[in-house]
Amino acid sequence: MSTTSQSRRIGLLGGTFDPVHIGHLRSAVEVAEALELDELRLIPSARPPHRATPQVSAQQRLDMVELAVANSPVLRVDDRELLRERPSYTIDTLESVRGELAAEDQLFLLLGWDAFCGLPSWHRWEELLQHCHILVLQRPDADTDAPEALRDLLAARSVGDPQALSGPGGQIAFIWQTPLAVSATQIRTLLAEGKSARFLVPDTVLAYINNHGLYRGMK
Repeated sequence: MSTTSQSRRIGLLGGTFDPVHIGHLRSAVEVAEALELDELRLIPSARPPHRATPQVSAQQRLDMVELAVANSPVLRVDDRELLRERPSYTIDTLESVRGELAAEDQLFLLLGWDAFCGLPSWHRWEELLQHCHILVLQRPDADTDAPEALRDLLAARSVGDPQALSGPGGQIAFIWQTPLAVSATQIRTLLAEGKSARFLVPDTVLAYINNHGLYRGMK
């Protein structure tokens, strides 16, 4: 890998985590291991500009993520977006994190394919690569093409092997993921119907959900 012995390698995975589930966690662990990251931070968003308002409080979602990664040697929780008074724009988070790192540290933003295809609608999206590399989490069942607005960017910035990403940022790579057909929507629906979500979320998270009566009766 193209990095110095002193530089750090930090991954960022944002989301509402409403609730955090094994799909989030498995993706994070696979990327952290494949790229030998020093840490991968899960960043719960408080007011996501592109999604509906989460069904439970920001503190409860933060609590669940903290429980989920409590025993992980590489996964961490970053609560900076929950501390903001404004919407959770990714560019603000990247600028904030980059300001805390050394110039040579590598920063990796993890995005699912759907989120990546939606980049042209993001706030100041053209500036993202000034602060990080983008890792697109690609599943074997993804069969849509990138929008035209991203094709020139992909042609100019794509690297075929994620292991070959060099420097602190500026490049895009695709990384294959184990396809886990799990979604937060599915989990919320099960819980709203009084059904079990065991093995879809960590046991500690499920215990928290049950203890606080979360998602019951919600649709």
